[in-house]
Amino acid sequence: MGLADIPGKLIGATRPDRVWKETRKRVHFARVLAESGFIRVPVLAERPDRTARAVLAVMRWGNTPAAGFEASAARYPDQPAILDELGALTFDQVNRRTNALAHSLIEAGIGERDKVAIMCRNHRGFIEATVALSKIGADTLLLNTSFAGPQLVEVVRKEKAVAIIYDAEFADQVRGARRGRRHYVAWHRGEHIDEISLEQLIDAGNPGSVSPPRGPGKVVILTSGTTGTPRGASRSQPKSLDPAVSLLSAIPLRSRDRTLVAAPLFHSWGFAHFSLGLLLSSTCILQRKFDPEQTLEAIESSGATVLWLVPVMMQRILELPAVTRRKYDTSSLRVVAVSGSALPGELATNWMDEFGDTLYNLYGSTEVAWATIATPDDLRAAPGTAGKPPWNTVVRLFDDHDREVAQGASGRIFVANQFEFEGYTGGGTRTAIEGLMSTGDVGRFDRQGRLFIEGRDDEMIVSGGENVFPREVEDVLQRHSSVEEVALIGVADRQYGQRLKAFVVRKKDAGVTEDELKSYVKSNLARYKVPRDVEFLDRLPRNPTGKVLTRELEQRGEGGERRRCPRPPQPPPAPCRAIGTAAGG
Repeated sequence: MGLADIPGKLIGATRPDRVWKETRKRVHFARVLAESGFIRVPVLAERPDRTARAVLAVMRWGNTPAAGFEASAARYPDQPAILDELGALTFDQVNRRTNALAHSLIEAGIGERDKVAIMCRNHRGFIEATVALSKIGADTLLLNTSFAGPQLVEVVRKEKAVAIIYDAEFADQVRGARRGRRHYVAWHRGEHIDEISLEQLIDAGNPGSVSPPRGPGKVVILTSGTTGTPRGASRSQPKSLDPAVSLLSAIPLRSRDRTLVAAPLFHSWGFAHFSLGLLLSSTCILQRKFDPEQTLEAIESSGATVLWLVPVMMQRILELPAVTRRKYDTSSLRVVAVSGSALPGELATNWMDEFGDTLYNLYGSTEVAWATIATPDDLRAAPGTAGKPPWNTVVRLFDDHDREVAQGASGRIFVANQFEFEGYTGGGTRTAIEGLMSTGDVGRFDRQGRLFIEGRDDEMIVSGGENVFPREVEDVLQRHSSVEEVALIGVADRQYGQRLKAFVVRKKDAGVTEDELKSYVKSNLARYKVPRDVEFLDRLPRNPTGKVLTRELEQRGEGGERRRCPRPPQPPPAPCRAIGTAAGG
């Protein structure tokens, strides 16, 4: 819902309490947008003609990437939109370049509702391809850059992609997937290519305005596939600014921020900032490959005010020698936003001790988008928390019989917000209860309404009749002074049904033994939660967003695949109202 919707909403609210509730909601809505700088107060702080052109762009294009660059080009034509390894592009330049690319793609036969796959690292080509497809009204399929050839063939076949845009370094991987499809190279510095490049399409295209499509295209983001085959999660462009206001109400992003996006843009977390950045006309600072020291250097050289990354990237930065970390001035950072995988409490605390209390942790999933956000105060008061639901978001916990659990009890996490998930492209959707969608995780709320994630709802291990969530044991082992990384799974056991197995990465020069780690867990948790086996690895297998690839660990575990064991029935809980944020409250 936008500001233009307020009169109709108030007219339709016939009861005084509904009018008051809606008024409070809209006041909060306007206040958040004003604080972010999206709404300029006073209005004359900006040239009226530029404001009018920006409003017209949004009216023509809706809440889409196309509208973002059209509006930003109207408001800030000469300001930098993208900074990458090739240099800077202004908003006007990107807008004209994406017009040209859109015209060339149309001439190549790509039209509304056609699906085009993008397999690119973080650079201008990713953004320009996404915006051009938005201007056409085509659907965008975001491919994980770590996918292997056979996996790509299967995904683009199932998703019915008509074309694929990729970086030259992935030519071998996409060879099978591009067969029978139009294909274009986005980034090819240093590589010889015979294929048509995006730059050639831009040079050949008309930079004039593109006629808006009849309807906005969709974005399909693939699930992480850490435990199985990735699935496409389809989501239309939001019909209002409510989703942005939900995030901005908890994470203090501002108009014209200089944002270094270290998280992969193909991931839901990286793409979320791309979308928010368009709303706020942020300068997007991109590096094709993550390097911890180069990230710190980029923060200093660009004066970045926001850093968007995943927890494993934080860990890699903190692993740098102190003298290296402190060589760079990172004081420009106001916000460090993290998501994509679990954020251990100790990692959050260590990061804030080093870089200041600017850390915000978002918990969500590809399907539900966001559920909760932990602020620096939350992370200091309760390390390991996933935070509280932001504005206009409801989170409730249910047991295996779909009954809401009592305060403080563990339950399956269900979420409702304003970012509609339309289901998997191959069919099916997530479990839903009373209009709320499952995240697939189990958690609990503390007395202050902060959520703690205990693990996946299918990861609970039943060993000798006792229920264990790996996350709890992982958190304990992570606190050991000799442990760098840890992951636990359950493996089949003839005597106990299942037993815990820990995979541990020791810190450099640490000589901790299996027995020492078992004793450490025993001194902190119940005896049945002590891993029966510990295997030491050089690194945990992870995907590009830092999630541990459980299926690869299962292949190493004794006894084959992990078994899923249902949790035993729980007694009926006491009534408990939903934890969430109502309008204005």
